[in-house]
Amino acid sequence: MKEESLRKSSHKLLLVTLKFIPMVTALCYMFNVLFSYLGIDLPVLSQVGGMSMLTWLFIWIATYVFKFCIYHRMFLYYILISDLLNITDYYVGIPLSTTRLLMLHLVIICVFMFLILYTYVKCNKKAAGETTQ
Repeated sequence: MKEESLRKSSHKLLLVTLKFIPMVTALCYMFNVLFSYLGIDLPVLSQVGGMSMLTWLFIWIATYVFKFCIYHRMFLYYILISDLLNITDYYVGIPLSTTRLLMLHLVIICVFMFLILYTYVKCNKKAAGETTQ
């Protein structure tokens, strides 16, 4: 009985962690972009919120396995786009000034904030409709 309770608690902890890791990581990415532009290097943001592509892939697959709403994956898509932009800039070079590159990052952040808010409302309306029927 105690093993079953421990297993259920561990399962619940995994689900909660999978829900919040993309959000915390996306916040670290956003702050890293803003602080980097201001000339403030905070390695702790990369250490806490940095994500390899393999980790990203695992969390992305897990959101499908556990049937998370698209809302939870939107944070992962932001992280992917941000990483692809940064990788492209590092290896190939994007012919934009630092200010224009910051503006591009800010546009991406704003677009994803809108999409995240939209999908959050849409998912919650759908969930509320299912519970009231």
